[in-house]
Amino acid sequence: MKNTFYKGGALTACTSSMILLSAMLASQSVSAHGYLEVPPSRALLCQKGLNTNCGGAQYEPQSVGETFKGFPAGNGGAPLQGPVDGKIASGGHSLFSAMDAQSATRWHLSEIKDRNIDFQWRYTAVHPATKHEYFISRNGWNPNEALKRATFESTPFCTIDGGNQKPESGAKHNCNIPADKSGQHVILAIWTVGDTDAAFYNATDVNIIAEAQLPGGWSSVGGIAASTQLLVGDKVKARAFTANGESAEYSVDISIDTAEDGLPNNWAFKLAEKINKIHTLIRAGIRDESGTIEPVRGNNTLYAQKESGVVRYEVQLAMQEDAAARMSVASQQPEYVLEKGRAKVEFGMISNRKMNVEATLFDEHNKPVGSTTAQVDSGSTWLAMDVRSNPGKHTLTLVGTTLDGRTTRQDTQPTNMTGEGVGIEYDFVFPEGLSEYTAGTKVLQPKTNEVYECKPFPASGYCKQYSPTANGFEPGNGEHWHMAWNKL
Repeated sequence: MKNTFYKGGALTACTSSMILLSAMLASQSVSAHGYLEVPPSRALLCQKGLNTNCGGAQYEPQSVGETFKGFPAGNGGAPLQGPVDGKIASGGHSLFSAMDAQSATRWHLSEIKDRNIDFQWRYTAVHPATKHEYFISRNGWNPNEALKRATFESTPFCTIDGGNQKPESGAKHNCNIPADKSGQHVILAIWTVGDTDAAFYNATDVNIIAEAQLPGGWSSVGGIAASTQLLVGDKVKARAFTANGESAEYSVDISIDTAEDGLPNNWAFKLAEKINKIHTLIRAGIRDESGTIEPVRGNNTLYAQKESGVVRYEVQLAMQEDAAARMSVASQQPEYVLEKGRAKVEFGMISNRKMNVEATLFDEHNKPVGSTTAQVDSGSTWLAMDVRSNPGKHTLTLVGTTLDGRTTRQDTQPTNMTGEGVGIEYDFVFPEGLSEYTAGTKVLQPKTNEVYECKPFPASGYCKQYSPTANGFEPGNGEHWHMAWNKL
């Protein structure tokens, strides 16, 4: 989507806030990205579907837990003092706040079968690493309390020197889990970045069995996450897979026959109980210290014997649509007036269910020129979005999905924009979208209220070279900006 900038007074009033935003983005978003892959981080298991109700972490496990380096010193709020207690798993970012939820059954547990373990990271935007550290929760920790510094041992049980070099995805960090650790624990894996003030904090939830082979010959092959509220008539299926594909023999399903059945803890227990009743080579539940596996009203782990051939399970929810759900645009202005290409579009909507809604305004060429999202209660709600566009016919599209995800409704209404059109177009407000800068990219520099265009290759390579401590190529502001940018 193209944005538009006028050199007049349109942005003057917000210059200070834009400068602050630029500094924040520069210190946070420009750094590296990555996640703990083995054993999988809490956020990565959200993407894989073993953890649910994860918010934005489901889509961006590589961004979860990024904040200031320095753990366990201090308690957040300043550089080099790590995340805030209670927000360690999210790094304090609201988009990932679901990661901070903590209970004994909230997260899928990865079983650790050997104390000698190879930790492995996946990097999506690699920067130098000064070190990787691995902390573990104290013996006697309370799994029903939010994660804080006191949850963890004060020193890491393993530290890998990064040498301020760029680490490689898949490289193994060989460590030994302390001999006195067993059962449910949280491992906090920390990747400290070398060329920014940032570090990545990845929580991974584990059940330390510590034997090379589980008692009784069982292997962990998946889990039942007690999360979504279900309704009468819905179905849940545990789909079994062997090396040759899906196995109908070991797949199990249940129906939700009563409202009581639909409670997350209840249907998870019902499914686990049925699996255990009809199969001897498959078990669902929680292992105790003796190795006995029994179902619980909450998250259950799925286990298989080798002779079953089952290597993994996937739990699939078949939810009926809520046919009575309604949502629509209720009111809007006859027209919206643009000032130098900008306008605030306000409109009313109505729904009879709680919904997550997304409103998008499209111009006459079907390009999005504004959008907003919100969670709304049933009834009437007013929404507003900032728009950058030209006068003419537009289309307002409103999409709403019920909170359980089972039903989506859409309404589309024509809208007219009048007034003054756009000026110089730009793609980003610097340093927004830094990784996407290529030859021809136009950015608005809020410090100068000017638009700059990235020069052709090979000079275009300098356009991405920016950090708070190395800003020589910052458009219009860095010492060498002329090498990378043309002012428009």
